[in-house]
Amino acid sequence: MFETDFFSDGEPSLARWRNLTATVMTTLERSLPRGPYAGGTADDIAPRFAGPVLPDQARTDAEVMVELADIVGHAVAVWNPHTAAHLHCPVLLPALAAEQVISALNQSMDSFDQAPSATLLELKMAAFLCRLAGLPDSAAATFTSGGTQCNYMGLLLARDTFAQRHWNHCTRQQGLPPAFRQLKILCSRFAHFSVEKSALQLGLGADSVVLVDTDAEHRLDPLALDAALARIAAEGNLAFAIVATAGTTDFGAIDPLAAIADRAKRVGAWLHVDAAYGGALLMSPSQRQKLSGLERADSITIDFHKAFFQPVSCSAFLVADRAHFDLIRVNADYLNPDDHESEGFPDLVNWSLQTTKRFDALKLWLSFQMVGAERFAAMIDAISGLAEGMANRIAADRRFELLHRPGFSAVVFRWCSGGPAELDNRLNEAIPKQLFRDGKAVLGHTRIDGRACLKVTLINPLSSDRDLAALLETIADSAAAISPHLA
Repeated sequence: MFETDFFSDGEPSLARWRNLTATVMTTLERSLPRGPYAGGTADDIAPRFAGPVLPDQARTDAEVMVELADIVGHAVAVWNPHTAAHLHCPVLLPALAAEQVISALNQSMDSFDQAPSATLLELKMAAFLCRLAGLPDSAAATFTSGGTQCNYMGLLLARDTFAQRHWNHCTRQQGLPPAFRQLKILCSRFAHFSVEKSALQLGLGADSVVLVDTDAEHRLDPLALDAALARIAAEGNLAFAIVATAGTTDFGAIDPLAAIADRAKRVGAWLHVDAAYGGALLMSPSQRQKLSGLERADSITIDFHKAFFQPVSCSAFLVADRAHFDLIRVNADYLNPDDHESEGFPDLVNWSLQTTKRFDALKLWLSFQMVGAERFAAMIDAISGLAEGMANRIAADRRFELLHRPGFSAVVFRWCSGGPAELDNRLNEAIPKQLFRDGKAVLGHTRIDGRACLKVTLINPLSSDRDLAALLETIADSAAAISPHLA
């Protein structure tokens, strides 16, 4: 009834897979964007994909490759030096090779009998990551879909642990405690938006998130944290979690982790460190001291699809005491019965919010094996050095205003026209949009204290100072072209 070459059923289909892969690779090679982006808006591109999603009859490989070429050709080139808007990295070739193995094996990382070797490798990688972060022997980790899921897990465990300890209330059985409106989460005003999003999903509401002022380097200010904690206590509320950020999205700023850990311990709050971005500094012997205090966290977020140069998605959630995973554990007779662990069958679903999940640990393992610690450290140091060089270049150029010194590899700045402040705001809003439409650069943008700003996130170790100098001139050319229309 079915042609076997449509399924990956082992050796009989390998020839078809090899040929199809070669065809796709040829299309990819011929169609890759030559710049950061081919240019155009959604309305410009959409007509290229007007054909049916599910044709009645299969199309030929050649016909399909024509449309695939359009998809490839209108992608953002994450490897281009002028693609610098987001924490969106070029990927290591070993990780790309691992992606093929992951998809071909199609292991489901929930129960041991679906992924025996994959389960053991993830556990080995998890133990390594906990040691790398300096966590105690009681620590454990699980691979996740991204930092948002990790931050949610940290606050979920924090909420339920606090409720059990403070009220002897079992949230997983009884739901939210009656006094849940007293519960407060503290974080920097530059913390990731997923902190607020997690509060919404946890039933605590946006009002449970208390934003703490930052210092001149955009790091959470410990004295402001003291004041916020005192205010919360005076109001009769309870600080159950403090979220510190190691690498803010805008500035790459790293909160003073040790000082925050002192406060968390003093008030009995769970300390979650969002190191989705800055966690990569652990790989650099010369820079890992920036994360001093990370080892005192109750839980940690690390994203590998940022500065570890892995394909999306690949992240990990680390917890200092693996017993806390019991707060999310649910057993099913057909999947992870109680007796599995005692019989030597570790089921990773016990540590995860997900049931089915991919074997993403393989990407990181193969990258580590084929790149090595020294070269990984050199890549982290390279992107950090690029940011310092970019900041110095901007500071020395009167056409720009540098807004901070880099904490890691992000630089926020403004184009300065010499005209009214409102004109500068409009220019700094318009420049990234125009560069994107023209396909000349994928440049970041943000707002700081009501001022429109430009941002580059330098996460490509193959970029050079010359590339960044050229990017600044591209920005200047765009500003000159736009200015007459905005004046």
